[in-house]
Amino acid sequence: METAPRRLTIADGVAEAVIAPEIGAAVAAYHLIAGKRTVPLFRPCRNLAQAQPFDLACNLLIPWSNRISGGGFRFQGRFHPLEPNVVGEPYPIHGNGFLSRWTVESATAVGAELSLSSDGPGPFRYAARVGYELHEGALTMRLAVANLADEPLPFGLGFHPWIVRTADVRLRAPAKTVLLETNDHLPAGAAAVSSRSTWDFAEPRSLPDEWINNCFLGWDGQADVVWLDRRLALKIESDPPLSVYIVYSPSSEADFFCFEPVTHVFDGHNAPGGPEAGGLAILAPRASLSSACRFSPRRID
Repeated sequence: METAPRRLTIADGVAEAVIAPEIGAAVAAYHLIAGKRTVPLFRPCRNLAQAQPFDLACNLLIPWSNRISGGGFRFQGRFHPLEPNVVGEPYPIHGNGFLSRWTVESATAVGAELSLSSDGPGPFRYAARVGYELHEGALTMRLAVANLADEPLPFGLGFHPWIVRTADVRLRAPAKTVLLETNDHLPAGAAAVSSRSTWDFAEPRSLPDEWINNCFLGWDGQADVVWLDRRLALKIESDPPLSVYIVYSPSSEADFFCFEPVTHVFDGHNAPGGPEAGGLAILAPRASLSSACRFSPRRID
């Protein structure tokens, strides 16, 4: 009989977060504590014992975000092959951190640090570290990666929260440009956000009723989720170089939408001009990349 993945719970009296070290060090739940009730901010994992990574509440994206086409990528005159890593996906997606077992380095009532040493995928050899901390209900996530390979390589990172979607949720996340997508979720050109009214989140706006899975550029790292029906809001603050976000939701029938602060565009490794043009950070051996994202809930009148 398979045992349930070990869970690590942190709480500060206002909010609680559950972390799953054995499933990508993901957040399995993040909710407010209201007496004997909990009010979910991220879509909670319903059955951690049988959970797959995308059943969780927030995945870590490392050493890259989203898909890489073409069987891999070319960098500095060399082609680096990469295999698909998720059943049903034709392309490798989100690196391997979200699929890996992480080590708990330290834990307190309100915070935890976990680490990962990875040999792969492809040319990537890296050490990663994530820190979680709760303060007055706000959840801060800090993610860092160091290149342990013997050659420079393009690295990226990001956060993939599955945020609760209700009928009256609104999103504010001003951006300048949106990337369009092909049927297999690769880049298909760009448009000014102002030309796509249902995707212009300069002011609080309802999510589209239909499919959305698009990458937004020209973002200042500030966003707000407002649940009018729950009289609740969630402020999102991302530090550089998290200057790109992705919004994903299959339809208005879904109980979630994803708002993913990331460092680079999808398929950035194969962007015209190379990985750096796609927003990837070129890390020399032993060099590192890090960033943080904060989620701060508040009640609204």
